[in-house]
Amino acid sequence: MATEAQQPPPLHLAELTAAQFMDIWKHFDADGNGFIEGKELENFFRELEKARRGAGMDPSHAAFKEKMKEFMSKFDKNADGRIEMSELAQILPTEENFLLCFREYVRSSAEFMAAWRKYDTDRSGYIESNELKGFLSDLLKKANRNYDDKKLNEYTKTILLMFDLNGDGKLGLSEMARLLPVQENFLLTFQGIRLSVKEFDSIFTFYDKDGSGYIDEQELDALLKDLCDKNRMDVDSKGLGDYKKSIMALSDGGKLYRTELEIVLCRDSML
Repeated sequence: MATEAQQPPPLHLAELTAAQFMDIWKHFDADGNGFIEGKELENFFRELEKARRGAGMDPSHAAFKEKMKEFMSKFDKNADGRIEMSELAQILPTEENFLLCFREYVRSSAEFMAAWRKYDTDRSGYIESNELKGFLSDLLKKANRNYDDKKLNEYTKTILLMFDLNGDGKLGLSEMARLLPVQENFLLTFQGIRLSVKEFDSIFTFYDKDGSGYIDEQELDALLKDLCDKNRMDVDSKGLGDYKKSIMALSDGGKLYRTELEIVLCRDSML
């Protein structure tokens, strides 16, 4: 986490490497909540203006506020008054901009979960480097990008560099979901209520009434409602429906097995 004493990474307007992009993101998203907002946003814009003009502007000056307003109207695509990682990727010229490429392929959390199911071929709860190559290969084809095996290896390394937070050479579901726009990342909603294996087993057994080893969409609906009520989460029926649709994209013909739901809800999965 960045502190005020730390100098910000230089905002070169030439092409950034993935590592430079992530250094900038981590510095300005000081509280790690997935947004650059408030004072963070003001600091970022001041440094960006300095990089562009060779001199900074006084944030208290009216011209600064007007420039920042123009900047946000151009880049804050969902108009929520803050910058998320995908929006930053459009501001800074990052090499092989996977974030923007990814948007052309996966536009919702339900599509993301369907892609996850396709490429987590061994149902380990992770997409490992060889599985990630398949994922990126399809992504690049859909985005009409030319590539060879050497480039594909480079792209795989870049994605791991940007999103493999614990450096284990594979991407967990929550790490991969960072590719989604924040408003589509339903995993962030459940971040505060991740269950232990024991808690998860108890809940799954309760809703798997017939002991079949899976639950259906109706049972998942009841499970999610109870989780939200128990944890006093303010989620409307549309939001709950969207979460359910996203999770059911992991299912096998409408059957959501224990291991698949565990990936989403369990904080210390043994998978």
